Amino acid sequence: MLDSSKNLVKGRTVFITGASSGIGKACAEHFAKLGSRLIITARRLDRLNTTATELSAKYGIQCIPMQLDVRSHEQIEKTFTILAAEKIEIDILINNAGLALSSDKIQDGKLSDWETMFDTNVKGLLYVTKAALPFMLKKNHGHIINIGSVAGHGCYASGNVYCATKHAVRAISKSLRLDLSGTAIRVSEVDPGAVETEFSEVRWNDKEKAKKLYQGFTPLIAEDIADAVVYCATRPLHVNVAEIIVFPQAQASLTDIYRQGDTTKDVFAITKSKH
Repeated sequence: MLDSSKNLVKGRTVFITGASSGIGKACAEHFAKLGSRLIITARRLDRLNTTATELSAKYGIQCIPMQLDVRSHEQIEKTFTILAAEKIEIDILINNAGLALSSDKIQDGKLSDWETMFDTNVKGLLYVTKAALPFMLKKNHGHIINIGSVAGHGCYASGNVYCATKHAVRAISKSLRLDLSGTAIRVSEVDPGAVETEFSEVRWNDKEKAKKLYQGFTPLIAEDIADAVVYCATRPLHVNVAEIIVFPQAQASLTDIYRQGDTTKDVFAITKSKH
């Protein structure tokens, strides 16, 4: 990455949702290293406080932790009211907060799980984006980066509602680019394949089951996705990276992952995996 491109984010204010762990936390680290000012948000304030202290000390940047549940429109309004009062204007928004719950078939699904996924992955992203846009439109500058998923490019068995939410993220990202046409605001989407974070543990509330998902191949890690996010943000201002799909090398498609040691097929076979 050229030094001149790094300067595009130095001193810029980056707002990250879901920054207490995984991809969000890795994004915070990457942007802090490049000299950005950070606003990191999540529900777990204790983790945010620790991250903010560490990044500020390590990189000499300002890192503001703010407790935020993106499902709450009221909390989002309050957060952005505080930012406006402090005259803090957002340059880059990273809509990272998201989750999957269970892997039930539709006929067995829990309504509470469906509502949580839609409220977080879709409505939360919309709420935060709408709150951040006045900052960007006022100065005709900004970048919205949505963390989607390869699940937004297809469907897999028992992925039903989660896949639907990630298809919605793709539609929102595309629609944002259309609605913001004529402005200098960029919109990007980064869609990861199999990434080993707390994602699967949250999905099943089962550490061992989550661990088994990533056995037999080398999955992506949160830093791989953060690197893709930084790539989008550090392109020259006339360049808008609309979409990046990131697979681990062992993953060939949404549902196909080659696992070492699989005895049911030959060595070149691709085995099926839910993720």
